[in-house]
Amino acid sequence: MEQLQDNFGRVHDYLRISLTDKCNLRCIYCMPNEHYDFMRNEHLMSPEEIESIARIFVAYGVKRIRLTGGEPLVRKAFPEILERLSKLPVKLALTTNGIFADKYINQFKAAGLKSVNISFDTLQPERFKALSQRDHYTRVWDNVQLLMDEGFKVKLNVVVMKGKNSDEVIDFVALTQHLPIHVRFIEFMPFDGNKWELETVHTHEEMLATIEQQYDIVKLADKPNATAKSYHVPDFKGTFAVISTVSEPFCSSCNRMRLTADGKMRNCLFATAETDLLTRFRKGEDIYPFIRSAVLGKAWKLGGLPEFEDHDKLMQQLSARSMIKIGG
Repeated sequence: MEQLQDNFGRVHDYLRISLTDKCNLRCIYCMPNEHYDFMRNEHLMSPEEIESIARIFVAYGVKRIRLTGGEPLVRKAFPEILERLSKLPVKLALTTNGIFADKYINQFKAAGLKSVNISFDTLQPERFKALSQRDHYTRVWDNVQLLMDEGFKVKLNVVVMKGKNSDEVIDFVALTQHLPIHVRFIEFMPFDGNKWELETVHTHEEMLATIEQQYDIVKLADKPNATAKSYHVPDFKGTFAVISTVSEPFCSSCNRMRLTADGKMRNCLFATAETDLLTRFRKGEDIYPFIRSAVLGKAWKLGGLPEFEDHDKLMQQLSARSMIKIGG
């Protein structure tokens, strides 16, 4: 089988598919504007198109598919999309804000979905409302516990921002004492419109320094291609990890590709170019050469962006797509 390998020898076998750019939250680091120009339905990949395009990626070695958004569970066709992709020989995963997780839990089980990442940036209800601009803390937390009770592997994605929620790092680690939960601290990343500044990044090193004041921690072995550096406190049921995109990028082992909800392929979260697969697919063209070309065009690091320290140049070169348009 021919593999999707870039010019640096990195084999790409992990595809992240965004189902929609819509979301029922307005998190300040992702979709800060209340009013948004969402994609029209006819511009979105249909369930049939998602399955067909995914099959092409699978034919060339993709082993993992993660469904993202926006918020994937707000798409009415989500159950059909999940059912279609469950037929493929891949490991399926999902990233969600958790609001509708209880509604679809039976579909998760039927599709063989075992791992769910939930975006959850604070353990304080009022702060949740401030960060997400919606009052859904209790519902999300209830669904986190429901998923754990039902045997799912639950990871909490926590975007850590100085002055916003960086004082809760210890509280999140404390969750892992009695719960089989996996907390993933994510360094605040720059995207169009999210008012990113380097000074707002709470780094991997800073997080560990804080945690080690409270706990003895052990470094865990990370899987190949892992984005997260994993740790645990001895005798705790859960684990925690740090995704250090800004302070310690992990690009050298990247195996990820992305499809936006409107069928554009991005070879990196920070890429400044996209390859339109959906338009070509709808014309009946063979899209594999374009997939292959996109992978070969991948930059060594951070989509070819300048260093994070050069703020003005960085923000000028960032794609005009916000995080919500790209897909998590």
